[in-house]
Amino acid sequence: MKIGILPKAEEDLEHAFDHYESQRVGLGKVLIEEFRRAVDQIREHPRAWQAMDETYRRCRLHRFPYGIVYRIETDPEEIIIVSMMHLSQRPGAWRG
Repeated sequence: MKIGILPKAEEDLEHAFDHYESQRVGLGKVLIEEFRRAVDQIREHPRAWQAMDETYRRCRLHRFPYGIVYRIETDPEEIIIVSMMHLSQRPGAWRG
């Protein structure tokens, strides 16, 4: 299944990368690898992750306090990543 990522989600990922890289060189790269693993899991099993409502789902990263928020489009069949939210954020903050 094809994966699309919205600019806001790319921005979220870049911000998280910069934060972790500033904490320890190489930690940002570990975050990116974890993000890619999660995206591969979403691609393989798109409906396996927590439903937030009738449209959006969230896949939590294992090593970092983030969740990938996405929706599944049916025509054409595609997964759209809309946000990478920090789990301490207000739950609906990513909708803005």
